[in-house]
Amino acid sequence: MTTPSPSGAARAIAEGYAFTGPALELGALLWEDRALPEAPVRVPLAVLNRHGLVAGATGTGKTKTLQLVAEQLSAHGVPVFLADVKGDVSGICAPGVPGDRVARRAAEVGQEWRPAGCPAEFYALGGIGRGIPLRATVTSFGPVLLSKVLGLNTTQEQSLGLIFHYADTKGLELLDLKDLRAVVTFLTSDEGKPELKGIGGVSPATAGVILRSLTTFEAQGAGAFFGEPEFDTAELLRTDGEGRGVVSVLELPAVRDRPQLFSTFLMWLLADLFEDLPEVGDPDRPKLVFFFDEAHLLFTGASKAFLEAITQTVRLIRSKGVGIFFVTQTPKDVPSEVLGQLGNRVQHALRAFTPEDAKALKATVRTFPTSPYDLEELLTGLGTGEAVVTVLDEDGSPTPVAAVRLRAPRSLMGPADPAAMDAAVGNSPLYGRYAQAVDRESAYERLVGRSAAGPGGCGRRERPQEETGVVEQVMGSGVFQSLARSIGTQIGREITRSLFGTSKRRRR
Repeated sequence: MTTPSPSGAARAIAEGYAFTGPALELGALLWEDRALPEAPVRVPLAVLNRHGLVAGATGTGKTKTLQLVAEQLSAHGVPVFLADVKGDVSGICAPGVPGDRVARRAAEVGQEWRPAGCPAEFYALGGIGRGIPLRATVTSFGPVLLSKVLGLNTTQEQSLGLIFHYADTKGLELLDLKDLRAVVTFLTSDEGKPELKGIGGVSPATAGVILRSLTTFEAQGAGAFFGEPEFDTAELLRTDGEGRGVVSVLELPAVRDRPQLFSTFLMWLLADLFEDLPEVGDPDRPKLVFFFDEAHLLFTGASKAFLEAITQTVRLIRSKGVGIFFVTQTPKDVPSEVLGQLGNRVQHALRAFTPEDAKALKATVRTFPTSPYDLEELLTGLGTGEAVVTVLDEDGSPTPVAAVRLRAPRSLMGPADPAAMDAAVGNSPLYGRYAQAVDRESAYERLVGRSAAGPGGCGRRERPQEETGVVEQVMGSGVFQSLARSIGTQIGREITRSLFGTSKRRRR
């Protein structure tokens, strides 16, 4: 049976994806409800640091799209970071399972499908869940991101910034949440209030809000995410012995009930990478591609200053070779200032069951370039594993809008075996570096005047039985009075902070 030749419009779209350099294969062009395997839709490897968006309603195939792109990036030697919110991306480490559905999809799009897994590392925030513990110190996390997590208003955020500034200049290390509580308590005491007279002060009411927020935050189990050893984000840039990019999978199912925390923690990872990486301009391939799942959580309730910081980070990190893909349900979840920085786009199906859905659909259609498709009809009729795509070509110009039937991932489309994940974590060379928490002497011990860390001030120790009594402990400590007199004249090393208020000083 002879395959009908595509129309002139379809040929013109296909020509827009005929790149000469290395490219990732997305799938086959869809035209008049038929996949055209002779018209592949691709994205140049060199433009994947120009950022992107993967959007679509629940169940339309966004996760499989991430997996498809991630495994091809890995094969090209590009490390990948994936946030696994639902727990179904871990299968990227294992070969896929052949079956009729995979064979049918491969035949439809002209794919030579062979099962293959990727080299992967599994992480977990604070060690809650499977994975190598991923922690940050309070000092490096900074006041801006911490304010976002705690839900502080602008005035409270400014006060928290003042507290961090004081701790930075006086050499008071804020490693975990009890350190921060101790400093807040000191600065609102009679002895500590004069310390901030020259640069403003912290009102008792604001300090009370901050302390209560910290106590609630820690009661929810969030204290485990802050401390040492702090994760070095350079670990995300590794390749394996065969030159394949390592896929770093952050397992998040155990903390799904704390979405504000994990979305902000992902922003810390990006901010830390931004500060450490050198400028590289436009390389022939990215140094890292970072998939930011549930992206709407980052922007919900964000202040104007926070959004400006995100926009600037997204704009500037491209020249450091890092690509960011925001993953969410509709483009309207991402502010227009950020959306304007995204050069590559994969839009899965949208639903129009309510007036709000219909409005979002029309808004989405308006964000696409003119095309021969009826996008409003097309976007509501796409099947699972189909999408509307537009990317940047090798010259940086947008490609024609293309409806695509996507390829099948070669890795396992589902969760990896838990025993295999545990074995991978335990055998990782990073496990010994990050698994065991360390609590050395820092601001809390200096202010309270006691440390059970042993000689050298480093090692594990028992935490106070009643952390919420830090106010009484600080005020009643034997060294408090002398510290209050001396700390104002101490010559500290002020920490230089980045756009997001994260620490720019290289951590231990």
